[in-house]
Amino acid sequence: MSHSPLSVEEWRAVLAGDPAGAAAALFDAAQGGDRLAALHYGQCLLDGHGVDTDPQGAFRWFVQAAQSGLAPAMNMVGRCLDQGWGVDQTPRLAASWFAAASDKGDVWGLYNYATALTLGRGVEQDCARALDLFRRAAAMGHAKSQNMIGSFHEDGWEVPVNLNIAAYHYARAAEGGDFRGCFNHARMEIAHGRLEVAQRWLAEAARLGHARFRHQMAQWLIRREEESLRRFADQILSTDMTPA
Repeated sequence: MSHSPLSVEEWRAVLAGDPAGAAAALFDAAQGGDRLAALHYGQCLLDGHGVDTDPQGAFRWFVQAAQSGLAPAMNMVGRCLDQGWGVDQTPRLAASWFAAASDKGDVWGLYNYATALTLGRGVEQDCARALDLFRRAAAMGHAKSQNMIGSFHEDGWEVPVNLNIAAYHYARAAEGGDFRGCFNHARMEIAHGRLEVAQRWLAEAARLGHARFRHQMAQWLIRREEESLRRFADQILSTDMTPA
């Protein structure tokens, strides 16, 4: 028996409820050909949200949604191929899917394809093109792209070194919730002697970042001359070593 498609409000209510119930509703809709449901059900399988984790199944649903022309699904196919989630790691194919998502204006597709171009991962390196894509994504409010633009200006990739412009973009990235942006913004504040402001952003970077990033940040801080920064590094390291 066919069912009428759910409204946006009805979907919000379903997805805000019990994870298993939400996953079941998404599966039912995906089976019925709803490409957005296929994308979100794939994400449930990838994350183990309301269902057992199944990266292979997630990849299949992402492909199904991507083949219908859904740009965010194209990006997720690229992510799976780039990271080896449910499929062999294949950077060249990943880059082609990121490019397809980017061409459709998907903000994560823009960011991921720009990152591939910056690194020359699966595609010929082209930092000028990458910067253009990061700028497009940043104009759409993408914080991670703001951080990357800051790095281009700090390190002189395709543009003259300009720490003021770098600091501006790092601040925007931090305000947008990017943990690397928080750290880079804090570095700029430290360089200007504004330790109290810097420490607030370092704390935010530690809160938002993953364990490997926190360790890298602590290793940078522990080599600083400022005692307060070294204490903060010790705090990060001791917290991460404490059993949950």
